Amino acid sequence: MLGGWPIVPSGAAIPGRTAAAIVTAMAIPDDVSATLPSRQHAYQGLKSLDEATLYRRREGVFLVLAGLFLASLAMLNILGISRFIELYTVTNDLGEPVKAFGVNLTFAVAVGVLPYPITFLCTDFISELYGRRRANAVVWMGLVVNFWVIAVLWVGGLLPGFETVDEQGRLVRDAADRLPVFFEIRNLAFAAVLASMIAYLVAQLVDVHVFHFWKRLTNGKHLWLRNNGSTLVSQLVDTVAVILITYFIANGLPVDKDNPIVPQLLLFIGTGYVFKLAAALLDTVPFYIGSRWLARYLRLPPAHGLPSPSPGAAVEAGVG
Repeated sequence: MLGGWPIVPSGAAIPGRTAAAIVTAMAIPDDVSATLPSRQHAYQGLKSLDEATLYRRREGVFLVLAGLFLASLAMLNILGISRFIELYTVTNDLGEPVKAFGVNLTFAVAVGVLPYPITFLCTDFISELYGRRRANAVVWMGLVVNFWVIAVLWVGGLLPGFETVDEQGRLVRDAADRLPVFFEIRNLAFAAVLASMIAYLVAQLVDVHVFHFWKRLTNGKHLWLRNNGSTLVSQLVDTVAVILITYFIANGLPVDKDNPIVPQLLLFIGTGYVFKLAAALLDTVPFYIGSRWLARYLRLPPAHGLPSPSPGAAVEAGVG
């Protein structure tokens, strides 16, 4: 038994398989062949599934995870830095904000951060169940979604509309000096995407690679370690990159220019990272339970990498 799959003795005949098919199968990478519907792990109390059912299950779960990941990413880019949410302000006994280096100790995060932690949970599920290749493919598709969002917003701004323009053809701002809603969202989304594209790509790739680094280091054990270890490192990279790019390149960070900028940037970085740290720690339980449940449902080897149990009675039970 290797990796939870039965070992076929060398030279043994494989019914229904031609030599060409065997050679082709041997050329398939392990993280791809493990999810082929022709292979399934034997769980006690769960009967074997036919290939059509197994295919529908595995591809269906993958589509849900990938769809949730990409939808969260698109929402993140559209909402982006359109609003900052005040989580907590440190105050003294008089109820006045406490200052550090002339800056109020107010912890705030961009509204676009709210759906972000779910993207790391999805890539960890895909990495665990389907392997690095598929996880990286979803990450790259996320980059394509970034470009698609930008393209739609850019074209939408070029086409003629019903907004009021002045004699020079420029959009007329309202009494609060704001552009029409679409163009405000467009400008903020451009800034958010510019800041997040590089950070997102680096952080997600770091998440996938660190996940598999811990998986190799622990021989597939300690699921909680590779989940938290990969997510915390990648989210630190993401948070630092997003804040710095948003301020220095996109110029979209609400800072007080009359006060020192470094403490304000550190406060934004610290707040964002603590938020993501809490989310990462909280997702340990659903990831641990979910990966074990999905491994059984999809008839994949257990996440902890232990040898396959002996086949039980052919009775559909548990997550069957």
